[in-house]
Amino acid sequence: MLSYSEENHLKAIFHLSVNNESGVNTNSIASKMNSKAPSVTEMLKKLSEKDLVVYKKYQGVLLTDFGRKTALSVIRKHRLWEVFLVEKLNFKWDEVHDIAEQLEHIKSEKLTNELDKFLDYPTKDPHGDPIPNPAGFIKYTAKLVLSDLLIGETGKFVGVKDSSSTFLKYLDKREISLGSNIKVIHKEEFDESIHIGLVETNLSISVKSAANIYVTKL
Repeated sequence: MLSYSEENHLKAIFHLSVNNESGVNTNSIASKMNSKAPSVTEMLKKLSEKDLVVYKKYQGVLLTDFGRKTALSVIRKHRLWEVFLVEKLNFKWDEVHDIAEQLEHIKSEKLTNELDKFLDYPTKDPHGDPIPNPAGFIKYTAKLVLSDLLIGETGKFVGVKDSSSTFLKYLDKREISLGSNIKVIHKEEFDESIHIGLVETNLSISVKSAANIYVTKL
């Protein structure tokens, strides 16, 4: 049985390797885990001994098939619990991450499958991220960040790059919610702020905010 720390490291490696198939370096993992490189190195050695990762010093780390399956299982539980908390217990989308971080380590596969069934087999979590199925398949949707849209173009809000509570509350205050159609009206040359149009209002957001909003181009 894996420890919480081992599962969290596998999950971090998976997220970092989505766009990096050549291997994830130790410093990147340490940064994501808010840890120190030597501690990560020791953990990678342990995970390697359990056939969860392929690790060679100074060459980065890759998940084995077993490691990837384990990471996806943790991610699946995390995202299902987030759906449960929002849909059934009336939590807000900015309140669920830390709680799901605890619940994701419950080992019962039956509980996870029954939770999935109870929620009617959701495919995405409250932040728009895809939920892996029981076989470990995860379906990604082609998307881009709002700041990449040109003036006059419209995108559907499908997810967030920054899922911090601070940013989610920022979006709530501006009534920018998943599923919203967002049109780029104008981009300021001076500070690169972006004027956007929603269904009932127009507003201005920073380029930093726009770079953390995922959309599919309409």
